[in-house]
Amino acid sequence: MRALQTLTYINLTIVIVMTAAYFYQLIYTVVGFVKRKASPEPEPDKLHRFAAVISARNEANVIAALVKSLKDQDYPKELLDVYVLADNCTDNTAQVARRAGAIVYERFNTELVGKGYALDYLFQRISIREDHGYDGYFIFDADNIVDPSFVREMNKTYSRGYDVITCYRNSKNFGANWISAGYSIWFLREARFLNYPRMLMGNSCAVSGTGFLVADKIIKENGGWPFHLLTEDIQFSVDCALTGRKIGYCDSAIIYDEQPTNFKQSWDQRLRWSKGFYQIDARYLLPLAAGAIRGGKGRRMSCYDMFMTVAPGTLLTILGIVINVYVAVSCFTQPWFIAPVLLAKALRYLLFAVVNFYIGLFAYGALTVACEWKRIHESSRKKIAYLALFPVFMATYVPIAIVALVRKVEWKPIRHFGTSTRSTELAAQSE
Repeated sequence: MRALQTLTYINLTIVIVMTAAYFYQLIYTVVGFVKRKASPEPEPDKLHRFAAVISARNEANVIAALVKSLKDQDYPKELLDVYVLADNCTDNTAQVARRAGAIVYERFNTELVGKGYALDYLFQRISIREDHGYDGYFIFDADNIVDPSFVREMNKTYSRGYDVITCYRNSKNFGANWISAGYSIWFLREARFLNYPRMLMGNSCAVSGTGFLVADKIIKENGGWPFHLLTEDIQFSVDCALTGRKIGYCDSAIIYDEQPTNFKQSWDQRLRWSKGFYQIDARYLLPLAAGAIRGGKGRRMSCYDMFMTVAPGTLLTILGIVINVYVAVSCFTQPWFIAPVLLAKALRYLLFAVVNFYIGLFAYGALTVACEWKRIHESSRKKIAYLALFPVFMATYVPIAIVALVRKVEWKPIRHFGTSTRSTELAAQSE
């Protein structure tokens, strides 16, 4: 019976550890659900000067639309410049961006590949212009569309003293298929039930790839953009937590980006994200743990939050599944009086894991879709239909996490097509 006791202990330990470690996110969820949206902020005394920076690799299909949406901002045109770095392009991205009105640089480097290196190169080019006078930089992906009031709303939050600010990330193509909807729900959940409560509770938020603002003084302190891991955005967020910089969130500043619809592209992108998280774990888990224990007031929670964000919790779940599958299979070699009991215990855990995973993610997705219903610009039928597949989309992270653990992963561009769905068509009318 020792084997049964050991299995029971392992299963119970995994459940308790995971529940205790992530319980704080349940508090975030309650706060995000209960707290109503903040009232509009008053106009600040100063309109700051900004630059939008975009790294683009073979993005001729979408870059002009992004530049146009930035040129059409409800903000003084002389206070916003648009820079595009055509990075290792083999198409006419540079020409298209110039025609759209952007200041364009080109980079050709097949050794230092990735968005982090591209951004660093672009910041170095901008820094040569010592008279630029920018207070901060917006970082966008080439497939984004920016809400007309984005810069004005971000300026309000920036004027409150935040040196880094992230935004509300919506999607251009929620209704394309279950893959794009899965991404969309995840990013909406991140905005509503992570960054929004973090902001309300005085904790640091986290940037997510695109649509964020970084003060010029941070770029100068860092000597550019020294974040070159596969997930440079999370690396930057971790660095902010460790150095005590508080990232703000602006719920009224909205971007729309194009989510992958092809599973192969989605697999490659999320494989890179998973590998990037492992890179961050290797470099930052111990410093984050130390900051969570010994950090100053406010910094401890930010470090703990980022620790749990990057910690490989999925691997602990996978380990529990592997152990119970092994026990279930090995039961066929056990004595008749113990095999049924062990098999029942292992199968009960596996059933619990699968059912709990689906129900938990479905509930989280349903809460997100319900709370953000009016901001999801898609038909009710598609919102409900793709919600049921959200747990399936998230379940595909399990094999991705395993493959990323053992395979060498390199940065690969995601091809964008300028997808237009009902989301895009209704976006301008609703915000």
